[in-house]
Amino acid sequence: MARPEKVRLGEILLQQGLLTEQQLRDALEEQKRSGRKLGRVFVDKDFVSEEQISNALARQLQVPYVNLKQFTIRPELASRLPETHARRFRALVLEDGGSFFRVAMADPTDLFAYDEITRFLRRDIQLAVVTETLLLQTIDRVYRRTEEISGLAQELGQELGETGIDFAALGGGTTVEDAPVVRLLQSVFEDAVGVRASDIHIEPQETRLVIRFRIDGLLHVQTEADPKIASALVLRLKLMSGLDISEKRLPQDGRFQIKARNSQVDVRISTMPVQFGESVVMRLLNQSSGLLGLERLGMPDHVLERVQDVVNRPSGMILVTGPTGSGKTTTLYSALAAINTPERKIITVEDPVEYRLPRINQVQVQEKIQLTFGRILRSALRQDPDVILVGEMRDQETVEVGLRAAMTGHMVLSTLHTNDALSTPIRLMDMGAPRYMIAMSLRLVLAQRLVRVVCDGCAQEQPLQPAEAEWLRQELDGVQARPRILRGAGCSQCNATGYLGRTGVYEMLEMTRPVVHAANDGDASRFIEAARRQMEGRTLRRHAAVLAARGLTTVEEAMRVSSQADD
Repeated sequence: MARPEKVRLGEILLQQGLLTEQQLRDALEEQKRSGRKLGRVFVDKDFVSEEQISNALARQLQVPYVNLKQFTIRPELASRLPETHARRFRALVLEDGGSFFRVAMADPTDLFAYDEITRFLRRDIQLAVVTETLLLQTIDRVYRRTEEISGLAQELGQELGETGIDFAALGGGTTVEDAPVVRLLQSVFEDAVGVRASDIHIEPQETRLVIRFRIDGLLHVQTEADPKIASALVLRLKLMSGLDISEKRLPQDGRFQIKARNSQVDVRISTMPVQFGESVVMRLLNQSSGLLGLERLGMPDHVLERVQDVVNRPSGMILVTGPTGSGKTTTLYSALAAINTPERKIITVEDPVEYRLPRINQVQVQEKIQLTFGRILRSALRQDPDVILVGEMRDQETVEVGLRAAMTGHMVLSTLHTNDALSTPIRLMDMGAPRYMIAMSLRLVLAQRLVRVVCDGCAQEQPLQPAEAEWLRQELDGVQARPRILRGAGCSQCNATGYLGRTGVYEMLEMTRPVVHAANDGDASRFIEAARRQMEGRTLRRHAAVLAARGLTTVEEAMRVSSQADD
């Protein structure tokens, strides 16, 4: 392919009728003020979309437009162009044509980038146009740090040798950033952020050290290394989080912040002594991505409408239930963000504090000094709050103080570990809460799970298995499901899993008048019957089946979530 000619993006969009002359003038003025690229100005002002720009450039230059969501990237081929070049020139190698490489570029009019890529690859290149957002997301996934991490782990093992750990080198000094242990951890964090991992597990075994990532709820092995480097990693992580490096017999918890892939990440660390050393689990909270709004969590319309109404009331209690890792905290923080206005005083009682929000007074529970949920909650009520978030209803004291606060003019949000919404009021009674307090204070119970979403880059229609079709038919009240359903074949976008991201599955128990009357009755069976009538057709199982029937998730995922709710 001949070297592309320099073209003016604004003129191309104008000629193709995608832009008006006034919009072009406005964008040029904004470009002079801000110094941003003209294409980014067009997109930020909503004059055109990234896809429209890419398609316009492809037509003008007579090269193909490639949707990276539907293209399978081969990492070994993409790595012919180093990551630094790929990010600098916004380019990715797609195909090896023998005498040429097919290279995707976000800006094919960048002649300097074209020349540098050609010089580096030492072969002719044929261009394809891609959107910048998808290109950067793909680069994050394709340029995994697996080989680099393995190499750094070997280097660290060789450096430690038989002499053990040099505490001075790990703890400080002018060259600490160059130490293999620091570079290894940085690479691990960079890789984890790139693949959207929620947790990093460092697990010492007898013959190896295993590092695993939790991605979309499932653990994946990242690398295995010499077990003798485990102590160096744990020591460095303890120093970063301010933990006691001399204490190896007791579990410890801490936190620290890192910067990885231009994102600020809060890391919550937990260490625990195990047979062959100390196991470390780190929860990653990417502050750059921000909180999702309630409307983006995947709630059905009827649930979203009621949650938004109840959370804006002046008093009452909302409980979110589900197992660990089901997204309860995200739901509560999204609700807080929706009502976090200057007119409201909000206090949270947490163990530990996860997201940090402006204008909110967040208190960390510290059991060692008797700063418990109940004690903080009693003090918080004297701070004139409008809204109180309690991380978890753990004991009778916390439950009773929370319910009483909801009765006396406060909105209380909290979580409880129960399998479904229906069993939550019963669990409160088992914890010693008086029936009248539950009936008067509890407004809403939201039970939830997370299901993996089918990757839209490799989604394909496949026939339903007979057992799956029968399960769908039963859950959808006899409505015949379509005979084919979407499944992900696996691609570079989803790391060959067929799933990309997760969404919520919900059921809601609203304390309506009949349910409140039944809760006040001493007969638990009467309450269960009233609650089931109120929730009929709106259970976790039904919502999961609806998502599968729509092709958002697989029947296998829906059945897995349903079995969790039944346990």
